[in-house]
Amino acid sequence: MKIGFLSSHGGSTARAVVAACAAGELDATPALLISNNSASAVMRWAAEIKLPRLHLSGAAYADAAELDAAILKSLRAHQIDTVILSGYMRELGPLTLSAYKQRVLNVHPSLLPKYGGRGMYGDLVHAAVLAAGERVSGATVHQVEAGIDEGPIVAQSRVAVLPDDTVASLRARVQASEGPLMIQALGALSAARETPAC
Repeated sequence: MKIGFLSSHGGSTARAVVAACAAGELDATPALLISNNSASAVMRWAAEIKLPRLHLSGAAYADAAELDAAILKSLRAHQIDTVILSGYMRELGPLTLSAYKQRVLNVHPSLLPKYGGRGMYGDLVHAAVLAAGERVSGATVHQVEAGIDEGPIVAQSRVAVLPDDTVASLRARVQASEGPLMIQALGALSAARETPAC
């Protein structure tokens, strides 16, 4: 399985998946990083580990359809089988979603369907969880469809919300669960693809 990542900032899930592949914990090959942020930490990291990387953003493609086509062309050129969104702060276009139907995974920092959808990302999710007095939060890996944070749930991890939690402390614990959760989901996906249908 050849994996392509789309990421906008730090790419913590991408880093965890690459480390799992390098350690032999996951039978997959990281093959491409696409970022819409040329100055992001994830782009510097990809350069350090010599992971092929591309900057594709609205700066070069003002038209969303052109950006969508460029992303799809790049994924195909690198023979990507599975796409992972690792903090990618843009919506994928219909061309890419159609070509990679059921093969695009996103990790979201809540137990979807709670605290998902437009405007629910990053620290805004954790702030909403704390404001609501939730006792449990977590992370969700789901297949990506046209709606934001929609699509079938693949795996979830639960994280206790502590009485003295802040946005930063809750974020740290949820984020620590995201990489292992994605690795688990990819392992199951890889095994399912290798199992012949009856």
